[in-house]
Amino acid sequence: MRLLDIVGRDPAPAPWVEGEGIPWYEPGFSARMLGEHLTQDHDMASRRGATIDRQVGWLHNTLLGGRAGRVLDLGCGPGLYGSHLARLGHSVMGIDWSPASVAYAREQAEREGLTCRYVHADFRVAEYGAGYDMAMLIFGELNVFRPTDARHILTRMREALAPGGVLVLEPQTFATVQAEGQAPPSWYSSRGGLFSERPHLLLEEHAWDSEESVATTRFFVVDAAGGDVTRYAMSVQAYTDVQYIALLRECGLRDVRLHPSLTGSEEGAQPDLLAITAYR
Repeated sequence: MRLLDIVGRDPAPAPWVEGEGIPWYEPGFSARMLGEHLTQDHDMASRRGATIDRQVGWLHNTLLGGRAGRVLDLGCGPGLYGSHLARLGHSVMGIDWSPASVAYAREQAEREGLTCRYVHADFRVAEYGAGYDMAMLIFGELNVFRPTDARHILTRMREALAPGGVLVLEPQTFATVQAEGQAPPSWYSSRGGLFSERPHLLLEEHAWDSEESVATTRFFVVDAAGGDVTRYAMSVQAYTDVQYIALLRECGLRDVRLHPSLTGSEEGAQPDLLAITAYR
């Protein structure tokens, strides 16, 4: 793209038309994002260790009854949850589309001798296996998929569970997605950051589709030296609590319950996320 293309852009982009998301799969972006996952300075990409400890405690002690089992972790990132669960005796299958994160997760698991298998793949099409006691999709990941893909993933997660197995979701609230879509545009300059290792400007704008309940965010990365423009776009589907419950039931799950957080309580709750459990 060129700068003139920004001026002539469609002011109301249709959901998912301009891209499926930010470039998790690109090696350079993936490597830079890994640093954001591992930092203990913020909870933006992954949570800090103390929070993960509390949440894994609830997953292990309450949902899995303190017994070792088999766990499927979709969108596993660098294995911060999966490897923690493996240290408690669980066998873990993690799938993620970020090559740097998967490589890090594999290295950590091999170094510690953990019973983990980490796979670099798009989990819309990856093979999950079967017989899991718990299947996880957390930190708002469900919402970045088109509704048809979300149903497909949830149905396959249900099929991957053993009878009585628990599915754990941590999606975004409707209000959070709507607020993102209605946020004002913003920009910043950087000598090198997440979207580019070169000096650049990052222009960001948002759109809210009230009929489809979808927020779309555009990122225009303007190279400071040459003026070349790279555009990324990410759409996020909003669901009400009632719609989440109906969606899981449509996918064949039962006993759907909403929780304030992945600790099962208000402790550590984030206003932009909720936790949901459902059973096969």
